[in-house]
Amino acid sequence: MIDSTPDLAEHLVVRLRRYIQQHRLEPGMKLPAERQLAAELGVSRSSLREALQQLVSSGMLISRRGGGTWLRQPLAPWSEQRIVAPVRELLQDDPDYRYDILEARHAIEASTAWYAAQRATDADKERLRLAFDATLKLTERDDPDLAAQADVRFHLAIAEASHNVVLLQTMRGFFELLQSSVLQSRQRMYSQPLIFARLTGQHQHLLEAILAGDADEARRAAMEHLSFVHATLKSLHEDEARQARSARLPGDHPV
Repeated sequence: MIDSTPDLAEHLVVRLRRYIQQHRLEPGMKLPAERQLAAELGVSRSSLREALQQLVSSGMLISRRGGGTWLRQPLAPWSEQRIVAPVRELLQDDPDYRYDILEARHAIEASTAWYAAQRATDADKERLRLAFDATLKLTERDDPDLAAQADVRFHLAIAEASHNVVLLQTMRGFFELLQSSVLQSRQRMYSQPLIFARLTGQHQHLLEAILAGDADEARRAAMEHLSFVHATLKSLHEDEARQARSARLPGDHPV
């Protein structure tokens, strides 16, 4: 087709970058479905796939089979080499290492919350409010996938407000690792009203402590929230494992 030539593919890459900027898509957010995006841009889906693949190769996007295309959280080179790559290898060998990541988040996010309460600027506080408001708005849309993304953006906004680049890049690395290993369970968390309500209340408590400049309360709120998340995810994973074992049991056979 005409719109699949190399020059036009490169032009489409530029248009996609402009689309992301104009729609204010942030790292961790999902692009529209392929059919919708192709229609908006007025191109064929094959051309769109080619352009998306170029952006995936460049590290700007990340694509999951059956899970859509997402704007990737940029990582500093040292973060990828020193944090993400070694832990990714561990996760490939044994998925249960994800619990080690969750435990590490306790210490890291307690620190980011503590520093954010002390260092957040007016601009940081506004971003935190907007990130929290996004988690509330997604309640009505009943979209667990988008709600999980909003959760990630809220926690990263706290890390940004800490003004500690090491903590921020470590957080980004962990979320990239967790995004694939617990995405399904995070979606299940956000599809259950009681769990969603508790998460929202914990986020609000954490936000209010940071806005008030109460570092000790912010750290305590972060720890309580992550303890709940850790316990809930572990329970969901254990339930999934039980269901998988049950599915492997042989059926009843006549004697």
